[in-house]
Amino acid sequence: MKKLFLIIGAPGSGKTTDAEIIAKNNDNITHYSTGDMLRAEVASGSELGKKIDSFISKGLIVPIEIAIATITNAIKNAPTDVVILDGYPRSIEQMEALEEFLASDSGIILTNIIEVEVNEETARERVLGRARGADDDERVFNNRMSVYTEPLEAIRSFYKNKNLLKVISGEGTIEEIVTQMESFINSKI
Repeated sequence: MKKLFLIIGAPGSGKTTDAEIIAKNNDNITHYSTGDMLRAEVASGSELGKKIDSFISKGLIVPIEIAIATITNAIKNAPTDVVILDGYPRSIEQMEALEEFLASDSGIILTNIIEVEVNEETARERVLGRARGADDDERVFNNRMSVYTEPLEAIRSFYKNKNLLKVISGEGTIEEIVTQMESFINSKI
């Protein structure tokens, strides 16, 4: 059985970097970034990649059926029993689709969802400072931020009611954030 930890946070919250470091520090943990999985598909030049790019390049959410298939296949094929997935869910529909999948598949259990909380100014400075790709300009950042914040309260509330939500401040140093997140994850596995 795979233990799944979801990490959500605004663009630029550091969630991917934090998760990468934790996976590197722990041989029993695999990390997947929803964004990286989708960007890799785009880079492959496949038809699916072209379809995904038509959404990502505008800062829009990739359709649920594409995201769920990509994510669940990766989790099931992960080399470890503990998987950290960052950047998911980004909408109520994605959350519901994942819940539906988890209810029908006993091979994956959602252990916790961790929110890396940063203020919008910190997020903006980080994203525009890194300029990793076409999705890192001011206009796209503003769209991504609003796509992230719009369903956030409903997502928080849903997981809080299931006693699965853990909020960690993303305003400190990478070391402080990673230490706090890593010790929380290790306490749950």
